[in-house]
Amino acid sequence: MTASDILPSEYPRELIQKAEAITDPEYGCPPAERPIRDYIEMGIVNLDKPRGPTSHEVTAWVKDILELNRAGHSGSLDPGVTGVQPIMLGRATKAVSALRLSGKEYICLMRLHEPVPEKRVRSMCRQFTGPIFQMPPVVSAVKREVRVRMIYYLEVIEVKDRSVLMRVGCEAGTYLRKLCHDIGAALGCGAHMQQLRRTKTGPFNEDTLVTLHQLKDAYVFWKEDGDESYLRKYVRPMEEGLSHLPKIIIRDSAVDAVCRGAEFATPGIVSVDSNIKKDNTICLFSLKGEAVALCKSRMDAEEMLNQEHGIAAVTERVIMDAGTYPQGWHSKPEKTQ
Repeated sequence: MTASDILPSEYPRELIQKAEAITDPEYGCPPAERPIRDYIEMGIVNLDKPRGPTSHEVTAWVKDILELNRAGHSGSLDPGVTGVQPIMLGRATKAVSALRLSGKEYICLMRLHEPVPEKRVRSMCRQFTGPIFQMPPVVSAVKREVRVRMIYYLEVIEVKDRSVLMRVGCEAGTYLRKLCHDIGAALGCGAHMQQLRRTKTGPFNEDTLVTLHQLKDAYVFWKEDGDESYLRKYVRPMEEGLSHLPKIIIRDSAVDAVCRGAEFATPGIVSVDSNIKKDNTICLFSLKGEAVALCKSRMDAEEMLNQEHGIAAVTERVIMDAGTYPQGWHSKPEKTQ
């Protein structure tokens, strides 16, 4: 695998340590060690969506199977499309937007309306990498207006007669059905999408897929026999659904202030991802590996490592409950008259 055929979230990153710090075992909990009910409520299922139901329907089924009040999916798949459909559970739905906007990969079978030489097909498909213009289909969940979407890679796996099998890595919100139509128009023969399977969403791929039947069995094993092992295997900590984001590891003393919406300052930094740029969406993690908040960076990685004071990031979406860690800051006393 090379840099030309991976999603942006898969680019290698280095975690650079800025300061020494230890965490108090009395507060918080490593994600994999949460009590089973908390584990589910702060979990994510990488569901293998079957052909037929909508993304909304399978999300509702997962919610019912696990007896939850809330669940949210990472981006809609048409009823006829199968594959990777991560579903955030319970309190983890706070972070669903970060996964929904991550890059996607698909295996797509395109059907040409007329025979075209294979060499010409491959040459034309190469021209559809990089930024492309798309008008969403008539039947879509968004406003119909021309927008730019990035095709990170488009690999033609096989051409047989009028069938073209492709692997496509693209920005969230790219319509593969429209991509096939546009390639066919460019070839002058016409084309349509015949079959589609999603193989990646951000950090999730086919290696950890779970079926609805497996999830149901795992929940029954726990409820009836007390066996948590399958449930802990099929439900993953929500932090795995945020692992594609650049991250900062923060001190215990900084956690509660962030949980109450405070801006995050550089003295709270323990470690920083090397590729953080200003205005990136990033995730703050505790020393135990818990997701604390989604933030917008106000410095790049080098500034964060070199500056002793200043605002490193602005909190946009708090994930951890306030009070999980003790207050590490103090209000100024009120002045007496």
